[in-house]
Amino acid sequence: MNNQSTQPAIGFTKSRFIENRRVKIVATLGPSSSTKERILALVQAGANVFRLNFSHGVHEDHAARLKTIREIESELGFPIGVLADLQGPKLRCGTFAGGKIILLAGERFTLDSDSTPGTELRVCLPHPEILKVLKPGQFLLLDDGKIRLKVVEASSDKVITEVIAGGALSDRKGVNVPDAIIPMPALTPKDLRDLDFALEQGVDWVALSFVQLAEDVIACKKIVGDRALVMAKIEKPSALTDLDAIIAASDAIMVARGDLGVETPAEDVPATQKVIVRACRQAAKPVIVATQMMESMISSPTPTRAEVSDVATAVFDGADAVMLSAESASGAYPVEAVEMMAKIIRSTERDEFYAASLKNLPRIHEQSPYGAIAAAAVVLGETIGSRAIVTYTSSGKTTFRVASDRPKTPIITLTASAKTARRVCLVWGTIPIVGENCHSFAEMLDICIRVLHDHDLVIKDDHVVVTAGVPFGSPGATNILRLVTIP
Repeated sequence: MNNQSTQPAIGFTKSRFIENRRVKIVATLGPSSSTKERILALVQAGANVFRLNFSHGVHEDHAARLKTIREIESELGFPIGVLADLQGPKLRCGTFAGGKIILLAGERFTLDSDSTPGTELRVCLPHPEILKVLKPGQFLLLDDGKIRLKVVEASSDKVITEVIAGGALSDRKGVNVPDAIIPMPALTPKDLRDLDFALEQGVDWVALSFVQLAEDVIACKKIVGDRALVMAKIEKPSALTDLDAIIAASDAIMVARGDLGVETPAEDVPATQKVIVRACRQAAKPVIVATQMMESMISSPTPTRAEVSDVATAVFDGADAVMLSAESASGAYPVEAVEMMAKIIRSTERDEFYAASLKNLPRIHEQSPYGAIAAAAVVLGETIGSRAIVTYTSSGKTTFRVASDRPKTPIITLTASAKTARRVCLVWGTIPIVGENCHSFAEMLDICIRVLHDHDLVIKDDHVVVTAGVPFGSPGATNILRLVTIP
């Protein structure tokens, strides 16, 4: 299904039921959550965006899930976002003659270009680009960091390492190289096939895995064009050194704490999460906190207290969204996991320190008319106690800017574009509504007032702050700010 039209989607007659929470929930679909009944239950539990994980499943699986999402979207009458998460260049070692070996600390172990099955002394590393950049003193992490190797000698066809942390190593385990930038594209041949398919299906967001440099994001965006927005996953130390440029090049960021926690010291991940979230807010880019947020709910109907605290911390940090992975994709309690995540978010947002914590971030507004108007809309809305801030937008960019200030006032995104409405489902505090195309500011105000009444979002004499851009339909052209009293 490829819906790139700027006209309202059939059946988009309502906003999402108005929730008393601002932070959004991204739920991954998989074997535990593929039926229409289960996906509908996830939406009703609080999922705003669904993630299709292209590291697993086949195209037919993802197409069927997306078709079901769009059916539910039409039936419920409000937009639902879809995120395609590409696998990226997953590095793996070769196979072993016996299927598995045991490495002991202090031993020597070689990784080479020989494709024959490995032994206790060596194994193939089928990635010549890694062999070319490794130097003595650098580290290799295998099997999600369980095995730690230090490079002793390096050449173009092999590296000899010392085992620092040993254990069992079996076929095709993952390899991480935290100390080097690997000269390989972020999009593999598989990713390119998956990306082409996902864009044909009409996904709203594309997540790019193992980003190392801003150039990785720029290359992906050249392929994607305006068919979707691109999200960079921060999971490598090299990405942290180029963080500002990556954020600038991306439409959104995911704090992918799985591989990030392997390639950087685990104790550094909480502070790194805060740095990334802060930088994204200052750049007006949505940010997701992801990975192992409620992992115990894969097999348990309730989370641990530490997991509850983890979700709450992401909310306090100011994240736009939090994400469930295996919990909703393959776990035994997918709906319960979404329900619990929504409860944690609501409880945290009611805390007296929540609003204060969001205002601790200095506001750094883009030096542009739309940036200034977005900032003024927030101040005006809070000063007069407006019922809502309405951003009439074709691209959603003004919504991103307004939301980055985390206003107390609800943000209504009014757009004639179904794809824009779906994209902002990811953004903090937004209520996306698909309305009609208009040709004048007066016509836009009439549509705005009618839509707000139709959705029971206002009553007579309420104040509403409205932003828009003239000429209409020009992305990034926001140049009008109006205070409206609802008739």
